[in-house]
Amino acid sequence: MSRFLTTVLWVTFSAVPAFAWGPTGHRVVGEIADSHLSDQARSQVQSILGTEDLAEAGPWADFMRASPDPFWRKEAGVFHYVTVPVGVTYGTTSAPPEGDAYAALQRFAKVLRDPAASRKQKALALRFTAHLVGDLHQPLHVGNGKDRGGNRFEVVFFEEMTNLHFVWDELIINRERLSFSEKAAWLDRKMTPEQVMNWSKTDPLVWIAESAALRETIYPEQQILSWQYIYDHQAELDQRLSQAGIRLAAYLNELFE
Repeated sequence: MSRFLTTVLWVTFSAVPAFAWGPTGHRVVGEIADSHLSDQARSQVQSILGTEDLAEAGPWADFMRASPDPFWRKEAGVFHYVTVPVGVTYGTTSAPPEGDAYAALQRFAKVLRDPAASRKQKALALRFTAHLVGDLHQPLHVGNGKDRGGNRFEVVFFEEMTNLHFVWDELIINRERLSFSEKAAWLDRKMTPEQVMNWSKTDPLVWIAESAALRETIYPEQQILSWQYIYDHQAELDQRLSQAGIRLAAYLNELFE
């Protein structure tokens, strides 16, 4: 392969935009959440989304990034992440005026509680909420403010030139060759009642702090990654997916109580 082509491929893979978990991961989170909703929350979700469930709703906010609507082009992009530099906690520094994932969750919670909001407004709020709970459990969506959540941390993953963010979003998950429903079922049946109870924390600040702590442990010393990196981090990734599913259900159960 020519040096020019190698450089072009490297730049291409390094410029992958920041999505969280990818479609499969977000569907896993939604599928787990669907099975842990209260009757009241399930009724509210169905009244808003109709036949669409949380697994289908989860990836929607990423899909809509291609929309020409000004909301998606100019406003919603910053809703997918928060920034927490090393040594500080979220909230000890000023939140960006354009907003972030934490502010967006608060905004959409108000819409979902508002009896005057239209079904269309609530559908957008619910789909985005399902997405953002997943986002905040992907450790690189709680960025350190230095490398765009790992998007600028270049790695080679099984001979594929990419970046650390995309490894966590999709590549580790997709390497299992499981459907989202298979992966969700495997994770769900391994949870103990004690884990479900302990993980049912509805405060996004808790999720953010956990992701920030985990983020500091997943940057590899060597940037050529393969089986060892998966072995070292698969359990952590699976736990974050599991926690996101349980917490999405708990968050909605509380919201629609």
